[in-house]
Amino acid sequence: YTLKRSDKRRSIGLRIDERGLTVSMPLRASEKWLHSVLQDKADWLVQKLDSWQARKPPLMQWVDGESIPFRGEEFVLRIIPDLFGAKPQLHNNELRLHVAAGAATALIEKMVTQWYRQEALRVFNECVAHFAPLMQVSPREVKLSSARTQWGSCTVHGVVRLNWQLVKMPLHLIDYVVVHELAHLAEMNHSPAFWCVVERVCPEYRE
Repeated sequence: YTLKRSDKRRSIGLRIDERGLTVSMPLRASEKWLHSVLQDKADWLVQKLDSWQARKPPLMQWVDGESIPFRGEEFVLRIIPDLFGAKPQLHNNELRLHVAAGAATALIEKMVTQWYRQEALRVFNECVAHFAPLMQVSPREVKLSSARTQWGSCTVHGVVRLNWQLVKMPLHLIDYVVVHELAHLAEMNHSPAFWCVVERVCPEYRE
């Protein structure tokens, strides 16, 4: 587990996410106290860690026939030997990737990621162009993010950042995150007024 000490804490906190277990505890607390808490919570911790492990998608192999998620649908990666390397393109239910014969998987991963990022920016800008006028807001710029724990963010200067991996999700979820971040241009908080802004264009936001 990852241990974080802080002089602001008065108790031991346990958090489990995709990176595993993080323990936060008071700066001068004893390890004996920590070990007793972990022992008391052992069954719960193991159950939660197992649950997170089961939810992890299998690692991508970056080979022909791999499943590629995009806008909530699954496409098949097709590796097409091509010395000239045409741009990746969707065709029916396939993402066709043109690479030199015997290309390394690292190159295939890089090319698919670049394609994801290009498509993400296109899809996000389309969503912003649709929702911003309805919400009477005007972001200064839309940028891609690679944040580990955030789908999106918005600065006081009007820059909206959206995680490029969001483009793998269904469109209604992409729309929600875009609306959420645009709403911060009207209310830079999560107050009731903020949620009213969200609800005006996304009435099913709770779901």
